Amino acid sequence: MSSRVFVAMVAGVVALATAAVAPAKQPAPSAGQVPVPTARVTFKDAVDQAIRRNPTVQQASAEIMRAEGLLQQARSSILPGVTGSVVTVTQSQGTAVINGEAVTPRNQLTGSLGVSAPILAPVLWAQRVQALDEVHVAQAGLADVRRQIAVATAQAYLAIVARRRAFEANVRARDTARAHFDLAHTQRAAGSGSLLNELRAEQSASADETLVEQAALDVYRAQEALGVLTGADSPVDTIDDPVLQVPATLASLQASMPEVRSDVRLAAAREAAAARVWKDSWKDWLPFASGLVQPQYLQPATIFQPSASWRAQIAVTVPLFDAGLRSAVRAERRALFSQSQLQHEAVLRQANSDVRTADESVKSADRGLVSATAAAAQARQVLDIVNVSFRAGAATEIEVIDAQRALLDAETSVAVGEDLLRQARLALLVALGQFPS
Repeated sequence: MSSRVFVAMVAGVVALATAAVAPAKQPAPSAGQVPVPTARVTFKDAVDQAIRRNPTVQQASAEIMRAEGLLQQARSSILPGVTGSVVTVTQSQGTAVINGEAVTPRNQLTGSLGVSAPILAPVLWAQRVQALDEVHVAQAGLADVRRQIAVATAQAYLAIVARRRAFEANVRARDTARAHFDLAHTQRAAGSGSLLNELRAEQSASADETLVEQAALDVYRAQEALGVLTGADSPVDTIDDPVLQVPATLASLQASMPEVRSDVRLAAAREAAAARVWKDSWKDWLPFASGLVQPQYLQPATIFQPSASWRAQIAVTVPLFDAGLRSAVRAERRALFSQSQLQHEAVLRQANSDVRTADESVKSADRGLVSATAAAAQARQVLDIVNVSFRAGAATEIEVIDAQRALLDAETSVAVGEDLLRQARLALLVALGQFPS
């Protein structure tokens, strides 16, 4: 008796639920839209604008100006200098006279010029050349900063392209899910479908709406990143899909890479500058000599000083004892040179590794993209077959949803594969020192 009552209650609940369920509503149209920025640039223009406008590049340019100012200071220290002075003296007592000649006039005006120049200044001469090395280091640093900004801009540009591909794949998946929901709803309204199939189709369409929103936001974030790099006050969108041609053979380009790749050149410039400073340390033991010529005019003249006179002076300074200071400075310079030398070797080793890694990444990404493209085409065929079978009643709702998900995953893999290939080609050009050109 109780089992019969239970079965009747279950049947009644199911019937009541089926009768009470109103026809499902069509999912609301998606609000996932990629904001359209007012500024759109090509790949080349984006890189050029970033190099020209980015504050980091401007800071590196200012560093060159600073190095050139220090060079001018070092150069001026070895050139002649001219000074002038005018002195007027008023005594409290009257003019003292001996035999008609003034000894201490009450009012006296003295004017003089001083022309001085280093005669023997090996340390100053070395500092001028060392300052010139620092200018070369600053110039190499600017080139490397430009390379870094160009690479970051190129990566941001390619990120927009890749994320838009993913967005388009999600939009196609959403539209496919909507079409399947329309079919499931139509079949249930005609009495040939079920509420369960309709709800599953609606759930799939709603999930795809979420993915479209996320993909649209990813595109917008990438556009904002590109706008920041290019010095714009708004998001910047892409115009073209850049084609990054990589060389067929790498032997000759890899051999010339140390001379064209900016970070390797920067490390080499730093090593050369540190080597010169260390090798110039012996000049600290040399004497320093300077000369001075000083003409003078005195009015009124005195018995001891004529009205016009001049004097010449040569001063020689010889360092004799410094309690080991110069030896300690030389040891410090030797350590700095060793550090810069090791850094140069590490940068060069990493650069060669970057070339090999990027070359293999291009080959691997190319193979992966071929496979992903084939998988996407196969997934599209599977979905078409499953849709036909579902309309004919030979396939289930689960099979349709699985085929839709498989196609979305396959198309997403194609977008990811395309981005990996573009990024790998960019990395190879950067590793060879061919980007930016």
